[in-house]
Amino acid sequence: MLTLLNDINWMATLVWLMVTVMIYIGALHLYKIAKPLWFIHPALHPLIVSTLLIILLQSWTHTSVSEYQNYTTLLSALLGPATIALAVPLYKQLNILIQMNWRVLVPISVAGVLSPTLSWTCLYLLDSPLNLQMTMLVKSITTPLAMDAASAIGGIPSLAAVFVISTGIVGAICGPALFALIGVHHQAAQGIALGAVSHAVGTARAISIGEQCTAFATLALCVNGIATSLLLPILFG
Repeated sequence: MLTLLNDINWMATLVWLMVTVMIYIGALHLYKIAKPLWFIHPALHPLIVSTLLIILLQSWTHTSVSEYQNYTTLLSALLGPATIALAVPLYKQLNILIQMNWRVLVPISVAGVLSPTLSWTCLYLLDSPLNLQMTMLVKSITTPLAMDAASAIGGIPSLAAVFVISTGIVGAICGPALFALIGVHHQAAQGIALGAVSHAVGTARAISIGEQCTAFATLALCVNGIATSLLLPILFG
């Protein structure tokens, strides 16, 4: 009986892994072929489409979130190596980063402070609950750091994850269009904006722009994430 249950779990794991990968590949292909349809293209971002499809599939198969997480543990485990791999474009652009020195850190610092401050100000003016205000301060750093930092300053860790993912998706969708609108064509500037404001999702979007954009996005992601997670507990803990 135990062997049968183990076989079922392995089959379910294999099926969910294959389905998840196939859904994402399909969503990515849909996003590419829909590029000429500018009025609907942003809404077809792979993260949005694949997330909605997986949620619908979970509901249809009566699979809970915890069960889905157990089945797709392998994909979660690959997140670490994928993140470390971002060091490759960073290393290739190391000479440019050294030449720019402090001129790189200034815009990262400004973006890291300005983005959460503007969002917090809106919540403050609307007289939102304090724990919601604290949660909003971590919206521009990667999810694991954001959840820990939110917990340390009296925020809501689970809601912090929602804010982080939403911020990343919006940045990845609207960032390139905004760059074109205001005439920002330098990959270093684009990368810093995507990495500092839209964290890992923005950095993933930077990969499709270019190697230099990816390198600066990775640097902004790391610097802003570490600085925010260290400073917020000191200031508000």
